[in-house]
Amino acid sequence: MRHFFGKMKTEMLYRIFRDSEGISVDSRTVTGGQIFFALWGENHNGNKFAADALAKGASWAVIDDPAYETRKTILVDDGLLELQALAAYYRKKISPEVIAITGTNGKTTTKELISTVLAKKFRVHSTRGNYNNQIGVPLSILSAPENTEKMILEFGASHVGEIRTLCIIARPDYGIVTNVGKAHTEGFGGYEGVLKTKTELYEYLQEVNGVALYNEKDPVLTGKIFRLVNRAVPFSDPAGTNLNISVISSGLNLCLTVRYMHETYKISTKLFGAYNIENIRAAIATGLFFGVDIKDAIDAVEHYQPANNRSQVKVTGNNTLICDSYNANPSSMMKAIESFAGLEADKKICILGDMLELGKSSNEEHKKVLKALRAKDLGNTILVGNNFRQADENQDFITFSSVAELKEYFSAEPLTGYYILIKGSRGIALEKIYGNL
Repeated sequence: MRHFFGKMKTEMLYRIFRDSEGISVDSRTVTGGQIFFALWGENHNGNKFAADALAKGASWAVIDDPAYETRKTILVDDGLLELQALAAYYRKKISPEVIAITGTNGKTTTKELISTVLAKKFRVHSTRGNYNNQIGVPLSILSAPENTEKMILEFGASHVGEIRTLCIIARPDYGIVTNVGKAHTEGFGGYEGVLKTKTELYEYLQEVNGVALYNEKDPVLTGKIFRLVNRAVPFSDPAGTNLNISVISSGLNLCLTVRYMHETYKISTKLFGAYNIENIRAAIATGLFFGVDIKDAIDAVEHYQPANNRSQVKVTGNNTLICDSYNANPSSMMKAIESFAGLEADKKICILGDMLELGKSSNEEHKKVLKALRAKDLGNTILVGNNFRQADENQDFITFSSVAELKEYFSAEPLTGYYILIKGSRGIALEKIYGNL
């Protein structure tokens, strides 16, 4: 860690941090007593907002541009590196056990389920929302109470090497890769780049003799596990006794059977989609591995309430919405379509938004989705975005370029009595149509 961060002002910043009200990187929301870190973005220089943050009550502003130096600023070489170094230092000081979670799909749901299960026995702190990048992970660490026993951190990446960097900051003791699929391939040079990046977590765990908990049903990850990790624990055997979880039904709410220690339990979850079984397996297995009682783990899963448009069911005055619009990629889109096709309902419709950041494979992947819709007899589908519009060569679906156009359409043609799957990439912002349904 010392070599990575070099000579920095970490110890001095830590002393100030201990007496502060936390960290902010947004001058618009900074509150009294916080330390403001002025970070650079693609289109802005955070140093320009240091004075605003101090005027709003920030105790200090950490800047890396001497042109903005004042009495309450701390000048450093690189604001982002200082933030990361402070987070790494704090993580070492409070010394919780850190569980890192990465993967193409299911990271956030798995993180939240594991947090809910482990909270039955431990003082748990986890990633806030989707704070999973080189800024978000340090902020998540620095927001942890000092008495945290288990810290569950979500790791996202947009390019090769990023998971490695997050490991250096967070120093995980345990790790889970949920899966590796086709998502954001534009920044990785293809699927192999995605696979290499996600398994950087395994490589780090090997170096520190950490433990990987893994889905033994995934042949790709299983193959990597035994080449890259010294200590690995399968979801099916987390504590020396076989754990078996299977789907009973996957209508609006996923129902499961759990067999453990010669006992059988039934779980009625609030999650939509049979694909969530792997997220639940990860959560229960992790809980058992750390000594959570099986009944407490099941209770935690049953009471988990999905939010933020991930596998979330919303009943409006007119329709029943399956809100999975936080993000989308080819693998998650196919799984959602498959689960929705199996839902028994007289009136069903899909509203699907473009899958973004797929690079050269974009048109091909969108065509595969359209082929799946036809095969599953889901022709009653509305598509939003230019990628889907270009892929729909047969023009047998209703297509719109934007959510704004779709909202106008629903104003003239309202839907009533439908079960509606809503899924698309974050940039499409399909959640804006909920009020029209």
